[in-house]
Amino acid sequence: MSQCATIINGAYKVKTSFIVNRDPLLNNIDKICQEVALHLPHNGEIRRLFYGRGHCFPDLEDIVIDAYPPLLMIYLYRYRPQEWLIQLQQQLQQLLVTPFEYVAVQHRYQAKTPIEFLTDTSIEQIDVVEAGLNYRLRLTNTQNIGFFPDMAVGRKLVRQQSSGKKVLNLFAYSCSFSVAALAGGAKQVVNLDMSRNALELGRTNHQLNRLDLRSASFLAMELFRSKSKLRKLGPFDLIICDPPATQGKSFNAQQHWPKVLQLLPQLLAPEGELLLCVNGPKLAGDFIVDLLAKYLPTAEKLGIYLPGDDFPEQDPSCATTIYHLKLHN
Repeated sequence: MSQCATIINGAYKVKTSFIVNRDPLLNNIDKICQEVALHLPHNGEIRRLFYGRGHCFPDLEDIVIDAYPPLLMIYLYRYRPQEWLIQLQQQLQQLLVTPFEYVAVQHRYQAKTPIEFLTDTSIEQIDVVEAGLNYRLRLTNTQNIGFFPDMAVGRKLVRQQSSGKKVLNLFAYSCSFSVAALAGGAKQVVNLDMSRNALELGRTNHQLNRLDLRSASFLAMELFRSKSKLRKLGPFDLIICDPPATQGKSFNAQQHWPKVLQLLPQLLAPEGELLLCVNGPKLAGDFIVDLLAKYLPTAEKLGIYLPGDDFPEQDPSCATTIYHLKLHN
C-alpha cells in the first residue's frame, strides 16, 4: 500500500492510494481497505466499515467490519488463516493515521462464536458512541455484543418521533431504541425482552446517558405470554417491534410475524404508530408486505427505510427494512 494524499475524516485520517498486490490473498485485503476508506467513522462514533454479507464483493461475503472507536471489530462467517487476519489488521491500521487501540475478531462460524484479540491488549467491555448517545458493548461469552449498527436509521427516526409519547419497545435486547426514545423526549418507555441479561445491559445504557430510570421499565417476559400485562400498561402511542430473524422456538418469522401483527393493534392508542423492523435475508421480498395487506389493511405507510450506503446489498429485498406505519381507527 502506498502513502499518498491524506484526507481528514473526524478523528481519523486515511491514506487513499493503494498498490494492488500480486498475491490474490492480499488483493482481497486491498479490496477491503479500498471500501473501508469510503466508510470511515466520524468524530469517534460507531460505523459499519465493510459489509460483505450483501454479496457485493466476490469472495468476501464472509466478512463484516465495524468501527466502535477505540475498538475495531472483525466478524468472520467462515475460516480465514491467521496470517491473513494479521495482514488485514496491519493494513487497516496503516490505513488510519490514528489506529484503533483494540482489534478483535469474532469467529461466527464456530460454536459459541468466540472472540479473539489481534492486539496485545484486550477488553471485556467498552462504552461507544452513536449520534451523541452512549452504549456499552460486552465482548465475553456472547454471540451478540450488545449493539446493531444497521438500526442507526431506526434509532434516529425513533428519537425524532418520540416526543411526549408513551412507547413500547418489543424484543428490546439492550434497549438502544429506548435510549433514543427518551433522548427524544418520550414520556415513558416499556422495554420487553426474554433475556434478563440483555435488559440489564439496557438499564446500564440508560444510566450511561443519565436518563431518568423512572421513565423506563424493563420486563423480562415472552411477548405472547405477556399480552394481558401489556394491555394494562398501554395503550401506547408508538410501538417498536424489532424481532430476531429467528430465535429457536421463541421466534420464527413465518410463524410469529402474523401473530405479532394481530396483537399490535390491541396495544396501540388511537392514531398510534408502529415501527416494524424486518430482519432476515432468507425471507421473500414481499413477505412482510403481504402480511401487512392481510392483517393491517388500513395502515398508512409513513415511510420505508433501509440501513443506507454502509450496508450494500446485491438484492435490496434482502436488506434489513424498517416500516413506519400509522393505524387509523
